[in-house]
Amino acid sequence: MPAIEVGRICIKLRGREAGKKCVIVDIIDDRFVLITGPKQLTGVKRRRVNIDHIEPTDKKIDIEKGASDEEVLKAIESAGLTEFMKEKVKITRKEFLEAKTLI
Repeated sequence: MPAIEVGRICIKLRGREAGKKCVIVDIIDDRFVLITGPKQLTGVKRRRVNIDHIEPTDKKIDIEKGASDEEVLKAIESAGLTEFMKEKVKITRKEFLEAKTLI
């Protein structure tokens, strides 16, 4: 199971969106991925992020590479993960440092 793949649900570790969940939409290179919340569901804008700033979860949805926010939202709803995506996670400094050392 690759941790960084299209459709993988992750938690943002850094920035103003820290603790919010997002979905990997595209893999840009070995350091960056394109993510989305989508914004209307989780508040995470579609943007490029460093893979060190996200923590993959065990959940994955079936989407195509480069899927639109509407397609991602439909896939989340069909997988029954809408409430899971809305939940915000409290990130402590200890958890952040542990996640960072695992990468």
